[in-house]
Amino acid sequence: MSLSLIGKGISESVTLKLNETAAILRAKGDPVIHLGGGEPKSKVPIDAIVATAALLNSGEVRYTPADGIPALKQAVIRYTDEYYNRVVGPENVIASGGAKQAIMVALQAILNPQEEVIFPAPYWVSYPEMAKLCGAIPVPVKPEDGTFYPRLQDIEQVVGSYTKAVIINSPNNPSGAMYSEQFIADIVAFCEKRDLYLIMDDIYHRLIFDGRKRINCWDFAKDKTETSKLIIINGVSKQYAMTGFRIGWAVANKKLIEVMTNIQSHQTSGPSGLLQRAAVGAINGIQSSVESLRTTLENNRNVLVAHLNSFDGVHVTKPDGTFYLFADFSSYDKDSTRLANFLLEKVQVVTVPGVEFGMEGYLRISYCGSIKDVTEGVERMKWALDPNSPNELYIGDRKLVRDWS
Repeated sequence: MSLSLIGKGISESVTLKLNETAAILRAKGDPVIHLGGGEPKSKVPIDAIVATAALLNSGEVRYTPADGIPALKQAVIRYTDEYYNRVVGPENVIASGGAKQAIMVALQAILNPQEEVIFPAPYWVSYPEMAKLCGAIPVPVKPEDGTFYPRLQDIEQVVGSYTKAVIINSPNNPSGAMYSEQFIADIVAFCEKRDLYLIMDDIYHRLIFDGRKRINCWDFAKDKTETSKLIIINGVSKQYAMTGFRIGWAVANKKLIEVMTNIQSHQTSGPSGLLQRAAVGAINGIQSSVESLRTTLENNRNVLVAHLNSFDGVHVTKPDGTFYLFADFSSYDKDSTRLANFLLEKVQVVTVPGVEFGMEGYLRISYCGSIKDVTEGVERMKWALDPNSPNELYIGDRKLVRDWS
């Protein structure tokens, strides 16, 4: 079969594949615990549901403008003013089918084949594949000090004549690390100086812990005109637990938004009008659900960290935000894919191999499910990995026996 070079070079999304695996196991009746997902289990805000129902009841679910309905653009403008202290116009906003599409369309609008996109490691699994889909080169950068917190010099030393853009995701998926204000200030200034696009993936920016304050990249931008190459990405999936609604957005200079809109118009004709109305309801509605989710996640994080600290040989960096923890399990197995498969086979716990995020020997563990899933899942993992564990473990009525050393 003849396939394109790009098509043959793109791998599937491991996180979406794991969601599928967990769903299949559950459908078979297996007591699987999914600690690999990125999907909050809290209820969708009632304002989003009401807005959706109102449009459904009207029966008028039609095509929308390719860059989003006016009501959603106005909601994003209001959001940008409130959280970024930045007043933008409708021509500076595009709504997309999730933050993922907003990033993808932005990359398609700015990248030429063989140009480079830089992002710190560990990184979201889709960044390298998105760059490849544009014929561009992904350039992950591991912090030289071995932490999850990059420094400007880590980025500087890989920037070359082919570098076109930098992607910063803070708080970070998979580590939960929130980059310092100094780093954000430095990277904004550096990208302006070097005339690079800076894509700020802020999808988790309200899900932060321990009294931390949100960091606004616009505070450090000197160029606030229509020549700015700063692109802000956000959406409703994480903060409002609206993952299935697939609405995200980008805020950038109007020329770039125009090009992104042209591209998107040929891809999807624009996001669903029904789901855009839901996003308007969430953004303009009562915001208590976001704080409730944030508080629950912080508590879950604390429980998960305490349980993992009881493992011998597991190195844990306490997340500053998101709902992920990225732990070093290399003392048990340096091959994270083999380790994740082992845990799934032996105790039916789903985790995500660290190699998919650019760092081998780690596992990404999600704590956005119930506290029961978090505690029981980690207890199963410890039983499977700790040679001093009892020989038997009961999962419901099912007895598991350790037949490995």
